[in-house]
Amino acid sequence: MAFALPVWLAVQEELLGHEEADCAAPSCFDEFDDEALFKMFHLTRACIAFITDTVRVRMKSVALKRPALPVDATVMVALNYYAHGVFSADIAQRFGQSQTECLVIISDVSRIIAGMCETFISFPQIREARANVALRIEKLCGIPKVLGVLAPAHFKIRASPYEKDSFRSFVNTFGYTSVVSQIICDSDGNILSVEKCCVGSTIEQEMWESSFKGREMEEDLHGPYWLIGGKGYHLSKHVLTPVSEPANDIEIRFNDAHMRIHNVMRTTLGSMKRRFRCLMQLGFAQEGSLDKKSNIIKTCSVLHNIAKKFSVPPPPVAGKIEPLHPGKQRAVPDEINPEAIKARQELINSIFSIAPSSKDPPSIGITEEDV
Repeated sequence: MAFALPVWLAVQEELLGHEEADCAAPSCFDEFDDEALFKMFHLTRACIAFITDTVRVRMKSVALKRPALPVDATVMVALNYYAHGVFSADIAQRFGQSQTECLVIISDVSRIIAGMCETFISFPQIREARANVALRIEKLCGIPKVLGVLAPAHFKIRASPYEKDSFRSFVNTFGYTSVVSQIICDSDGNILSVEKCCVGSTIEQEMWESSFKGREMEEDLHGPYWLIGGKGYHLSKHVLTPVSEPANDIEIRFNDAHMRIHNVMRTTLGSMKRRFRCLMQLGFAQEGSLDKKSNIIKTCSVLHNIAKKFSVPPPPVAGKIEPLHPGKQRAVPDEINPEAIKARQELINSIFSIAPSSKDPPSIGITEEDV
């Protein structure tokens, strides 16, 4: 679970405490049947109602430039954009809004929902929560003491090749222009942390070292746990990377287990981009600041966790899911801490020295449909 049940109960209690007229008022979403709702917003009616009520609560404490529309109409404009990445002429005409006015609405709603990150995106803080997350990951891959999967999440943008220096800064390891955020997820695909919004060429190790979660982990604030990281990260006391050149069956088995849990992030990001197609193309580099693009990314992360809480399936797969980025290395490689190498080897030897029996029960895994 990305966040504890008491959080949900507290939010729902606040919503239920509002005037009955607020909750019982007709909504513009009522005009659509369930199939049309999912097609337009990639969410279910109950999920949309929760999001709308939560935004309504937040809007009472957030100063907006101009509350042009009722809350449900404002949420409809934004959710339709997140789902498809384009403005719907029908919805704009329905509410008498121009493209410029829709942009303001989307910016306002994104700022509001991104501000809910601390409520709906929660890294396990207490001992029991950490133990539960680690146990589910161990059941999936066999690696103990792991709190989540760490990876850079790249989102395409358009950048002008005529502005050479700026253009190069956005080009990532796959050769296209993007912005990148640092994301951590659990074995069920819940987002546990989302930080940063940097140009696509950013070295992920540097992003990790300067992130809040990176500093917390490396300062032992979350206990003796690992995060699973790809080859772009350095093996450290709290980031567990695969063996670059496995020398025996034991290390191969470890790498296979590492890949099994690491692939959860790939599936999670694929699910997010299918549900929120705005993440497939975040516009031009000069359109707003990185902060505005960060708000969109954080908003979709919050909505992803809410959708999972309501068991809303993602839209069907269309094409291949992009693999996780291999990571950009520093020009001069850093020396790896020998204590970290020793700790990883001890883990490998203790857990993977015995080949799994064919009689052993299969690991608890997840599929794209689950995520």
